[in-house]
Amino acid sequence: MEKAKGKVKKGWLAVEVGLEEEDEQQGFQRFVIPISYLYHPLFKQLLDKAYEVYGYHTKGPLKLPCSVDDFLNLKWQIEKEFKLQTWLCYVPL
Repeated sequence: MEKAKGKVKKGWLAVEVGLEEEDEQQGFQRFVIPISYLYHPLFKQLLDKAYEVYGYHTKGPLKLPCSVDDFLNLKWQIEKEFKLQTWLCYVPL
């Protein structure tokens, strides 16, 4: 996952991460994440929260209502699980 501006490659999604109360100080930060994150249970919880806060019809990138630190922790957890699953696929039984 990387911070980026401009076009997003196929299979990736731009999101803006931040809390409204932090907007004055830090603003939202933009990240580009793989579409596969959308299927992870932890990320689905964050999407549900985004729906509660912003609804379905918003302009611009998908906004995620959490602190950047919490988002980076969530990203780390998801990537750790994906790496473990990939590793387990190659371990002989």
